[in-house]
Amino acid sequence: MAIDYHNLRNWKFEDRIDRYTARDCMIYALGLGYGSDPTDENELRYVHEEQTAVVPTILATIGAPNGWATDPATGIDWLKILHGEHRMTFHAPLAAHGAVRSTTRVSRVVDKGAGKGALVVTIREITDAESGKLLATVEHVSFCRADGGFGQGDEAPEALPGTPERAPDQVVLLSTLPQQALLYRLNGDLNPVHILPHMAQAAGFDRPILHGLCTYGMAARALLQIYAPTAPERLSGIAARFSSPVFPGESLRTEVWRDGTRLQFRVLAHERDKVVLSNGVASLAQ
Repeated sequence: MAIDYHNLRNWKFEDRIDRYTARDCMIYALGLGYGSDPTDENELRYVHEEQTAVVPTILATIGAPNGWATDPATGIDWLKILHGEHRMTFHAPLAAHGAVRSTTRVSRVVDKGAGKGALVVTIREITDAESGKLLATVEHVSFCRADGGFGQGDEAPEALPGTPERAPDQVVLLSTLPQQALLYRLNGDLNPVHILPHMAQAAGFDRPILHGLCTYGMAARALLQIYAPTAPERLSGIAARFSSPVFPGESLRTEVWRDGTRLQFRVLAHERDKVVLSNGVASLAQ
C-alpha cells in the first residue's frame, strides 16, 4: 500500500494527557548517565528526589504518539522507517512533576522521489494540562526509506546548519554503560533492537544499539554541563540529525561551536571517530 498524501497529511491523533513524577525525571536522567560521578553535586541534582532538576529533553519521551506509523492505513512501510531528525523548542521551565497534554499533527509529507524515500514530519505541542501553558514544541522528522514516488507533497523543512569549518570551542567526553539501553528503555521505548541480540541482527546490526533519543539527550547533557550546569531551563532549543547508531559502552564526544546564545554541535562515537549526531544546533536563554 502506497502513501496517500491527503490521508497522511490529515491523520487524526487523539490528544493525550500524561502524568509524570520526580521518579520519572530521575529515571530519565539515569538513562542519560547522570550520576556517573557520585561527587558531582551539579549532576546529583538530576537524580535526587529533593528539588529534582529536570533535563528538558525528557519531553521527547512523555506523550509521544509511539507506533502510529505501523497502522497499515498510513501506507508507510514501517519496517524501513528511520528517525531522521529531532527538533525541540522549550517555551517554559518544566516542573519535576505534573501532567502534560500532547497535541500532535502531521505538518509535512515530502516526496523525495521514487527509490529515494519520503519525509513525514509531525509537530507535537506540549502544554501544562491544568493551566494550558505552552511548555514545548517537538518536531519529529521520519525518513520513510521505501515510500517515495507517490507524486505529491510538501516542501522539505528548513535544513539544519552544517558543521563550522574551524576547531570546536568546547569538547565534552561522556561515557555510556554497556547496559545503557536497558536503562533508557524504562522511559517507554521498548523497541527490541535495543535489547535483544537476534532482533538487532535481523535489523542489520551486530548487536543491540542505543536509542537515538538517548544520544540526543546526552548531547543536551553535554551542552548543559558546559553552559548551564545549575540552570537546565536555560536550554531553550535543541535539534540534530541522526547520522549513525551508537553501541552501548562507547564514549560520546560532543564538539561545540558557540556564537553568543547560539550553539552548534555534533556528537561522535569517540572510539570509532564516527559522527552519530550531525547538524546540531541549540539555543540558550539569557
